[in-house]
Amino acid sequence: MRILNFGSLNLDYVYQVPHFLTPGETMAASSVAVVPGGKGLNQSIALVRAGADVWHAGTVGAGSDVLTELLASSGVNLTWLKRGEGIQGSAIIQVTPAGENAILLCGGSNREITAQQVRETISHFDCGDWLILQNEVSCLKEMVEEGKKRGMHVVLNPSPFEEKLLEMNIGLIDWLFINEVEGRQMTGITDPDGILNALHSRYPQISTVLTLGKEGAVCDAQGTRIYQPAFEVKAVDTTAAGDTFTGYFIAAYTQGRNLRECMLRATAASAISVSRAGASASIPLAAQVDAMLANASNM
Repeated sequence: MRILNFGSLNLDYVYQVPHFLTPGETMAASSVAVVPGGKGLNQSIALVRAGADVWHAGTVGAGSDVLTELLASSGVNLTWLKRGEGIQGSAIIQVTPAGENAILLCGGSNREITAQQVRETISHFDCGDWLILQNEVSCLKEMVEEGKKRGMHVVLNPSPFEEKLLEMNIGLIDWLFINEVEGRQMTGITDPDGILNALHSRYPQISTVLTLGKEGAVCDAQGTRIYQPAFEVKAVDTTAAGDTFTGYFIAAYTQGRNLRECMLRATAASAISVSRAGASASIPLAAQVDAMLANASNM
């Protein structure tokens, strides 16, 4: 069983700001940093730090060396990562003193992925392998369809959400990872239980994990619903929280842990992530998650 993450890689331009910009406003940032990011890269880093074997596929462009070097040095297999003709995908991220973030994306090379590249890459994977997807790349529909043809377990984090996602055959997805905003966008409902009920009614075969920020997370899978409270930490930067959660959950699940353990480990990893600055740099090692859980059990 192998894990293929067909996902985005970005250069993140992270600005520390007193508050999010409003229309017509000019404001000085207290600092700026250029760091590796992108939902795909973050999830691959989380998966491998959680102990999974990961292949990362996608397309990189000019300025990508820092991204590929990080993935390679972390132990991610880059056999199916291609080099495109354009600029590297990027993001402008505003981070407030409360750790909240606002993100502006430019797809760049992440939008150069072709249907032929998707078919070629996924043809090297087999029934029972896992396919991790996000919505920062082109050819998402083709990825889902090719993954299901090969009998792979298809995981989707539909972020950033857009209406055309609902034109895709969501019923082909096996695992859906969403936050409250994405849940509302998909269902028109704001209540967490209502979101899960609506999704289960529409797509009964899908297992869903709904993250709730400081309120924790809920997993609706295998005929049961599991609530996991958040760990109390001081939030510094929430940029990679969801990606860390997804990576740690999938790694734990493919390692044979039960759903409650998967939720616990993913929530602990996410808590460590939000207590640190940066995107991929904030993602903890498995030993650090183990230590946090051991501490919590002794309290």
